Amino acid sequence: MSANQTLLEAIALKKCVVATYNRVQMKLAPYILYKRNDSLYIDAVALEKAGQPPREIKLGAFNLAGLNDVTLADQHFESAPLFDPAAPKYQGATLFAIAE
Repeated sequence: MSANQTLLEAIALKKCVVATYNRVQMKLAPYILYKRNDSLYIDAVALEKAGQPPREIKLGAFNLAGLNDVTLADQHFESAPLFDPAAPKYQGATLFAIAE
């Protein structure tokens, strides 16, 4: 399964993924796939970075070109209030997002 397929499945099922981003292993909760400047991005909450929990919970943007070794994790996540699918940056750019 390709990284894009894995990410679509993760978003649809609200499941976490494990991936390497900029040579750092991360566990991500992906919320939305969108296009910006002819590149694909996901916005996700990093639940672990190099095996450690983050200092703060925040929604980050991850360029798919930088995500490697993407695998589905056996961990579900709940929608966080910090994700707003109606945010201006997603208008006309959203390809797929979690169902609320």
